[in-house]
Amino acid sequence: MQQPRSKQTCPALNLNIALPPIVFLIIVSVSNAYPQAGRNYFYKGLQYGSDAIYNPISTILNGGFGIIQLGNRDRKILNIDYRTGWKNVWDNILHPVKHIRAYGTGKFVQNEIVPTSFSLKHAQFWPNYQNHLIGGGMTYRAMREWFEMHKYPHSPAWALTSTMVYHLLNEVVENNSFQGTNVDPIADLLIFNPLSVLLFSSDKVSRFFGENLNLRDWSFFPAYNPANQTLENNGQNYAIKIRLNVSTPWHLFYNFGNHGIVGLSYRGQNGRSISFGGGFMARDLVKVSAEDNIQKLTTELVWNAGLFYDRNHSLLASFILSGARAYKGRLTIYPGVIRVAGISPALFAALDSENNLIAGIYLTFFPIGIAAQ
Repeated sequence: MQQPRSKQTCPALNLNIALPPIVFLIIVSVSNAYPQAGRNYFYKGLQYGSDAIYNPISTILNGGFGIIQLGNRDRKILNIDYRTGWKNVWDNILHPVKHIRAYGTGKFVQNEIVPTSFSLKHAQFWPNYQNHLIGGGMTYRAMREWFEMHKYPHSPAWALTSTMVYHLLNEVVENNSFQGTNVDPIADLLIFNPLSVLLFSSDKVSRFFGENLNLRDWSFFPAYNPANQTLENNGQNYAIKIRLNVSTPWHLFYNFGNHGIVGLSYRGQNGRSISFGGGFMARDLVKVSAEDNIQKLTTELVWNAGLFYDRNHSLLASFILSGARAYKGRLTIYPGVIRVAGISPALFAALDSENNLIAGIYLTFFPIGIAAQ
């Protein structure tokens, strides 16, 4: 009688278990292959503007809670189901093949990886390339530069840890209480975020984005409202300015985060620039699948427009109007504009959809600002 064959281990299962640690080890080895940063391309250590408020904690809060900027998300950060979010995100990245198959392999590639359609229903790849690959890579490199400038040993490891914390927190907060297949963290944490670190570990790549495109972090500053228990004015944003030609002070301008503003920038004397433009921003996350155990989301877009004032690419002030439900108008002033008793704070004032005024202050020697309504 023929003996029954022993049950063999499924290759996909081995891939599921091994993939996250392998990705982590690749990132660590590559990032530590560049122990010295050389010149700074993104963080200049300026004592004014957006550079003055840039630090690991504000970056984690801005990026980690970025999704609560949308109108249908709760800004009360204590109400977020972190436990379920963490368990579900970890289950998806630990078993990517299983969840990609449940979602649909072709749909995963089409929606998350390959730009085959610019329909909102199939364009989840756009924030993956824009915010995770380019923005995430620039953030990793800027964090390395921050840790090096502040004399931390092993700055690549510190930068990698900080960047991974904000990426993980971002996925956990976005997942919230959902349980089931969620391929977004698979694409972000296992593909685009590792690639972003590999990409911006290169001096040539960082030099191109930092010096040719003038890519900078123009994030808001996070402020906590103790009365409402809400996190206000957070958001991770970036700016690009491309000079039209060597004989003109005009640049093409692009400001992006959970939005996109396209326009022009005029560089005047002493490195001061005025930028302006218009575009679209995410208003709400909308479910596009009837399946309760499979997360398929897209964004509802509304108009927005902005005016920006910076010095040496460090943002000093911004004024943004939009059709969003969260803030329909917001003025943000960074350190270096207003000075009182030797202290130059960052300030913001915003109007929500019901015309309630929300305002806050941020001091550079505290990791988070205070807001009130």
